[in-house]
Order: sequence, then C-alpha cells, then structure tokens
Amino acid sequence: MTAGLLLAAGAGRRYGRPKALVELDGEPLVRRGIRLLRDGGCAPVHVVLGAGADEVPALSGAVPILHDRWPDGLGSSLLRGLASLPAAVPAAVVVLVDQPLLSPVAVRRVRTAYADGAVVAVATYAGRRGHPILLGRQTWALLTGYAVGDRGARDLLRDRPDLVVEVSCDDVGSPVDVDTPADLLRLRPVSDG
Repeated sequence: MTAGLLLAAGAGRRYGRPKALVELDGEPLVRRGIRLLRDGGCAPVHVVLGAGADEVPALSGAVPILHDRWPDGLGSSLLRGLASLPAAVPAAVVVLVDQPLLSPVAVRRVRTAYADGAVVAVATYAGRRGHPILLGRQTWALLTGYAVGDRGARDLLRDRPDLVVEVSCDDVGSPVDVDTPADLLRLRPVSDG
C-alpha cells in the first residue's frame, strides 16, 4: 500500500486565489490531483488543505487534512500530510496541486522503483528532478530539519543522494507549475490537444 499525498494548502498569492480552487478544463485542480494519485495506484489519498479550505468542493475518494499552519509554507504542509497517514502506510507519493499535467504513469513509475527497493524515488524531466516524489516512511523523520518554510524534501534529497533513485518521466506528462492565470492559459492548448 502506497499512499498519495496532495499538497493543496497555499493561498496562491501570485494566482490571486487558492490554486486548489482553480479549474482546468472544468475540473478543480484539487480534484485533478486526487485523480492523478488514484489513477497512479495510490491508496489512501490525503489532501492537505489550508487557505480556502471551506470553499473546496467535496473530495470524493480522498481524506481532507485541514492544516491551520499552512502560512508557515510548503514544508509544514508536507510534514502535516505525512503525519496524517495511517501507521500501516510504508511510503507516500507526494504531488503539488499546481502541477496539473503530471501523469498517472509517472506515479506508477516511482511506485515501481519503490517496489524494486528504492527508499526515495523522484521523477525527472530532461534530467531535472520534479514530482511525483515517493518517500519511504524511514525518511519522514529525517524531513523535520529540512521541511521548513517553502522548502520540502529537496535539501534532504541533495544531502542524501544514497537514498535517491531518479526515474525518467520525460515521455509522460509535464512538471510545469501553474502560478498565475497566464500560466493556466498557456496550458489550455496542451490539455485540449
């Protein structure tokens, strides 16, 4: 059992509203992220919510995790989400709500790397690390000193390359972020095609 963890707590300051509520092709990004993880074979799926949590539509197939310290940044949301997972969960695939072009195939690839023995599996695109990231439970306690402010697992992965297996995902999806309304408009032709 590999859990899915969707980080969707931010206020979306540059976007002008929480990105969890933004729609692409008529679907809120938060629902798109849940579908990504479920289609990638993750269960359970937990969604960390903060800003705008009371406006988020019903999350069918996912467990909402309210995080009142979301202004502390991505790191606190990551730690809150991991802490919310059942003790029986040995690993979690982490994705961000503002990357709507990630592929369930990439989720399955990092899960396969874990099944083959990886402690941490990170999707790469053109040689650069991105999401999804799979974190084995044995790494969660290590994140405490790293997941601070808007920093998640990146610095831990840099400092502990012995834990990391990179998984090429160039041929499936894209890690592009949606940070502004203009970013979303640039995605529309890709998603319509």
